[in-house]
Order: sequence, then structure tokens, then C-alpha cells
Amino acid sequence: MNAFLLTWTAVLGLMIGSFLNVVVWRLPRGESLSHPASHCPICGHPIRPYDNVPVLSWLLLRRRCRDCKAPISMRYPAVELTTGLLFLFMAMSIGWHLSLIGYLFFTATGIALALIDIDTRRLPDALTYPTYLVAIAALAADCVHSGHWDPFVRAIEGMAALFGFYFATRVIGKAVLGKTAMGLGDVKLSGILGLLLAWLSWGALAVGAFAGFLVGAVGGVALIVSGRGKLASKIPYGPYMLVGAVVGIFWGTSIAHWYLNLSGS
Repeated sequence: MNAFLLTWTAVLGLMIGSFLNVVVWRLPRGESLSHPASHCPICGHPIRPYDNVPVLSWLLLRRRCRDCKAPISMRYPAVELTTGLLFLFMAMSIGWHLSLIGYLFFTATGIALALIDIDTRRLPDALTYPTYLVAIAALAADCVHSGHWDPFVRAIEGMAALFGFYFATRVIGKAVLGKTAMGLGDVKLSGILGLLLAWLSWGALAVGAFAGFLVGAVGGVALIVSGRGKLASKIPYGPYMLVGAVVGIFWGTSIAHWYLNLSGS
């Protein structure tokens, strides 16, 4: 693939990752994403442009605010680096198609959703709904360009199928147990995952959905064993769904083919 385009895709991810730190902090608090400019949450001093270079500034400042010397959380460069790497791998996996726009947008909002869910146990509609719109538009544009609509039809069917499954799980859980671990935000998120996974293949959808449940089960058990959670605890499930989706996007089709060949189907 074009090394120049891949490099700039990674750089774009780093810059968007810097903005995602703002989104994760301000959106749950109902604050503007544009005003005021980025500033130290401790002393309030505006962050200078040369101190706002993704990852590099954090290292050069030795992890401290230039003005008040307060420590800067490692989460900031971690989010920037993770976004850059995922943008790079997403471009390598999807290729230079119009659909890539939808996958990159999903990558950015998915990172923000995961962190907000961890912090607040919420998956804001302000991020979920635009992701539906951008992803559907990008996939449709890809079909207009290629002239092949079968992947789009499959994607819409996958969106409906996974959304329906999560919705039914939530309803049945409430009816049988009187409560459910499945939040409404998880149900809304599932449709996006079904859309983007099924666009690639039914195998990617199956692997991505299963991986989400598997990672969620392992994570839930780990929290209980470590003493940081209980059976009755409300555990943020969105991050597990998103990790499963990434597995499905990157390796789902290959894993599904391997399984079918192994089973002789």
C-alpha cells in the first residue's frame, strides 16, 4: 500500500486523538468542545500550540504542565497513540475505498465512547447517532462508486440483526430477571457494529459479535476476582463490544474461514 498515505492516515489519527481527549472530558460535563481553548484543568492556563503536539509534547514536558507543574495523565498520549495506530491499521485493513471514511469515523467515536462509558457508564447519543449517519453515507457512497450494492444490503441486514439481538436480550432480561446488564446505549451501539461488520462479511459479523461477548465475560470475571466489581455491579459493556468489533473488522473473515475449514463445513 502507499506508504505516504498510510503515514498521513496515522498522523491524522494522532491529531484526532488529541481532540478526542477534549471530547471525553467535556462532552459528559455538557461543556463546549470548542470554547474555551484547551487548558490545564488544574491551573487553567491555555495550552500553547507547541505544547499540544500529540505524544511528543507530553514527553518533552516530562509529563507535567509547563505552568503549574501538575502531572499530566498518561491517558492523553495513550489515547493519541491508540487512535493513530488504529487509523493506520484500519486503512491497511479496509484499503483506499470510500467506505474507509465510515470506518475511521467509527474508530474515533468508538474510542471516545469506550472512555466515556468507563468514566460515566454512558454512551452518549451525541456520538452514536452521527456515527450511524456517517457510516451509512460512506458505505452508500462506496456502492455508488463501485456499482455493487450487495455489501450495502448485507450491512443493513447485519445492522438490523445485531440491533434486534441486543434489543431482545435487554427486553428478555428485564422480563425474566426484573433488570438487565444491557444498557440502552449498548443496544444503540450494536447497530453500528452490525453495519460495519456485515459490510465485510457475515463471518466478520459473527466473529465480532461473539468476541464482544467473550471479552465482556472475561473482563467481568476479572473485575469480580480482583474485587473491583460484584455480580450486581453495573459494568460498562460498550468497551467490550468495541474491542470485539475491532477483532471482527481486522480478523473476523479470516477466523470464520478458518473455523469453517476446520469443521469441514
